[in-house]
Amino acid sequence: MPENTQGPAGQSTSLALRLRAAREASGLTQAQAAAELSVSRPLLIAMEKGTREASPHELARLAEIYQTSLSEMLRPAPPPVAIGARFRAVMAADQGDTDALSSAVDELQRRADDYLDLLRISGTEPPGRPEPIRSLPALDARRAEDLATEERNRLGLGDGPVRQLREVLEIEVGLRVFLIPLPSRIAGLFVIADALGGCVAVNSRHPDERQRWTLAHEYAHYLANRDRAEVTRLSYLRQPESEYFADAFAANFLMPRSGLSRRFHELKRTSSDQVTPSMLVQLAHTYGVSLQALSNRLEDLGLIPAGTWERLRERNFQSRLAARMLGLEQPEQASDALPLHYRLLAAQLYTDGEITETQFARYLHTDIVGARRAYAELTETADVASDGSLQILDLAEAAG
Repeated sequence: MPENTQGPAGQSTSLALRLRAAREASGLTQAQAAAELSVSRPLLIAMEKGTREASPHELARLAEIYQTSLSEMLRPAPPPVAIGARFRAVMAADQGDTDALSSAVDELQRRADDYLDLLRISGTEPPGRPEPIRSLPALDARRAEDLATEERNRLGLGDGPVRQLREVLEIEVGLRVFLIPLPSRIAGLFVIADALGGCVAVNSRHPDERQRWTLAHEYAHYLANRDRAEVTRLSYLRQPESEYFADAFAANFLMPRSGLSRRFHELKRTSSDQVTPSMLVQLAHTYGVSLQALSNRLEDLGLIPAGTWERLRERNFQSRLAARMLGLEQPEQASDALPLHYRLLAAQLYTDGEITETQFARYLHTDIVGARRAYAELTETADVASDGSLQILDLAEAAG
């Protein structure tokens, strides 16, 4: 990772970059920021270039003007990007929830910054095999299916359900997935952050099945149009072409035609060639999607009559109750707000004495008790001894 170099006047390059990023994220021009600080515009430009050192008073005042904390501006690593600036145009077009969305974007920026801190301290690079952006002649359903098939083949997933979707996207693809509370009508955010790659925020308030769909949807944006930030809303009066494409990709990636058709016919044979609601609930459980998403997919493939989902909804069919009655475990709600690699990296740095317990807790956005619990979960594994008894191995202690 790049070192924290000094500019001609002793001002750190990282600080200069962060001053500019904070201003851009606030939406202020250089002239406006200089006026608020009561200095000339050339002097502010010199601060942002690192050729004029900002005084402690000026830094504190700029943090106040830009509505950020002084500690954020004084981080030793350069910012990934001015994430807030990249979302500004999208947020300007939004008709509501602007303040809540702005707060969520700021939180995504902070978590991306934390990730960069951990990488800098460890001297490592983030995982994944970044794919070059695709040149797609059209963003239509057929191309979405082709792209989903290509990605499944590249990742060696076959045509079956992808149970560990988040881990695949984080470790194999290289997306940085964060669970963040978002306004209820917003499913997710996507942005490319320099040095980190694709960053995705998924609404932590949404059910697990919706989170999986959002992940696959944002994955499509990463593959097809990563040059711009995206806000995925649950409904539009008129959706952009890119949103239809991303939803079509998600349907094909999560429920590929060949595998879904085969499993559908296998279940249908066991139900005396009848398509029953319980059969649909079982298939939705297998693929980790909602009953609505599964029904819509089967309708698109011509495997069930059009309007099946609408009829189930009109009858107030309770899919979760049906799943419990069938003895199907509901997917466990993802509770890890931070990427697996991020958490493992923080645990390793704490084990090695590179960060303190307090810093470890701060990186994990929890208190000391929560940090200790998380550390135990990250550094212990269960196994079975020769006599069949359960053994817990403390990996950190064994390594030390």
